[in-house]
Amino acid sequence: MAKPRLKIIPLGGVSEIGKNMMAMEYGNDIIVIDAGLMFPEEEMLGIDLVIPDISYLLENREKVRGIIITHGHEDHTGALPYVLPQLNVPVYSTKLTQGLVSVKLKERRKLAEAKLKVIPFGGAVTLGKFRVEFFPVCHSIPDAVGLIISTPVGTVVHSGDFKVDYTPVNGKPTELSRLAQLGAHGVLLLLSDSTYAELPGYTPSEKVVGETLDHIMAAAPGRVIVATFSSLVSRIQQIIDAAAKHGRQVCVVGRSMTDTVQMALELGYLHAPPNILTRVEEVRRLPREKIVFITTGSQGEPTSALVRMANRDHRHVRILRGDTVVFSASPIPGNEALINRTVDALFKQGAQVLYSRVSPVHVHGHASQEELKLLINLVKPKFFMPIHGEYRHLTIHSQLAQSVGIPKPNIFVMEDGDILELSPLAAKKAGKVTAGNVYVDGLSVGDVGTVVLRDRRMLSRDGIVMVIIAVNRQTGKLVGRPDIVSRGFVDMREAKGMIEESRNLVARTLDHGRDRPADWGFISAKVRDVLNKFYYDQTKRRPMVLPFMVKV
Repeated sequence: MAKPRLKIIPLGGVSEIGKNMMAMEYGNDIIVIDAGLMFPEEEMLGIDLVIPDISYLLENREKVRGIIITHGHEDHTGALPYVLPQLNVPVYSTKLTQGLVSVKLKERRKLAEAKLKVIPFGGAVTLGKFRVEFFPVCHSIPDAVGLIISTPVGTVVHSGDFKVDYTPVNGKPTELSRLAQLGAHGVLLLLSDSTYAELPGYTPSEKVVGETLDHIMAAAPGRVIVATFSSLVSRIQQIIDAAAKHGRQVCVVGRSMTDTVQMALELGYLHAPPNILTRVEEVRRLPREKIVFITTGSQGEPTSALVRMANRDHRHVRILRGDTVVFSASPIPGNEALINRTVDALFKQGAQVLYSRVSPVHVHGHASQEELKLLINLVKPKFFMPIHGEYRHLTIHSQLAQSVGIPKPNIFVMEDGDILELSPLAAKKAGKVTAGNVYVDGLSVGDVGTVVLRDRRMLSRDGIVMVIIAVNRQTGKLVGRPDIVSRGFVDMREAKGMIEESRNLVARTLDHGRDRPADWGFISAKVRDVLNKFYYDQTKRRPMVLPFMVKV
């Protein structure tokens, strides 16, 4: 009987940035690595978040042994509140990651039923036929791990998000010696982070940012407001350290930031000198040059604390002339316009604004080309699959792998849903499973599909025209002329002539002189067809036409 093969199935995070999720399957066992979200693109109107489609996991739910989370960023953890109610399996992660996950689950009131398990660095867990070992990697958040997965067909190394930083702020450097050890024994497959595969050279150390923050606090004439991700715990530590050095007090603003700082202090991942942290209500009594705010809003999110300050809408903090605002995060692709708007609003209010284009206030947490080559050289995998990146990042990463000696047939550039099948000697793409986007819109998950988004796009571009048709209840004949109301299509006053003409057109179309009332479905379709053609001829636009029937 043929032995089962190892299947690697990315359900998110390849050919896109975000919503990372990967299934590994052997026989009757499936493990899932990460469960992330993605922020919506501009054309996803009204959508709050995008999460992976887990149909394949739900179809095979009796095989799923657990979810392993590599680190606490939302593109790796953000789907858990939506996935766990459908797929109630244990979640394995390091201590800080578990803390961040529980903050997220608590927000969504999903914490009570979750089975969260902590695995230390160097620790391992056996899930069916898989043995998963955690090794430390350096990233922009402490407690990030890569995974060494022992399977019946060979060893798989999953890099997680990583970079090679020899002087990390807190947390451990990437454990290169363990990887070299594995490389010496033979690795079947390497899955490696491609986010910054386009960048030559090395990623600068976090230390650079610490020095910049130190200079800013020393030179700033007034208050310093630093916006960053709430999960960037090492950056928050750098801000506290620089503030302490220059005799400034630190005030944390924004709900998610406050929750995370509280949790990281309790777990010992943040260290603050006594009395340095102050409450927002107490800030008024301090001189301006003694204040530092740490806030959310580095991505220009409309409800975040910084954006409220920029819009003069924050309850406690107003921007004052002479404030220095620091954006200590890089823009998520697609968020640039929001961030630019916030930066402009801050400048208008007299603040000095620093961001990565004008000052080294942020370094990213991902490996550049030389570090990616180093990882491949250390691990020496038989097969290679780039992960975590858009298609161009994966392609460039695969070219890097070729440049350090991985044969082209052994490299697999995949898309969400593709299946990679491996035996100890061979690997091939073998079909596809259902994968794609599930949209979260307010409280509804997955109810908004492509049809709804298409309608929203159509409404946003060309507006809507409502046709109110009154018919006699007994005879089904038209009573008077139809009424037409438009929103977002034309100005009703200015286009009065065209609207009148379209009313006459509908009346002529429906006044068929029949005795029997026509079917409403037929009438509705006829009105739509006639008006669509008429409005397109007149304006070259296609508003959504909605006929309504009123029986009188």
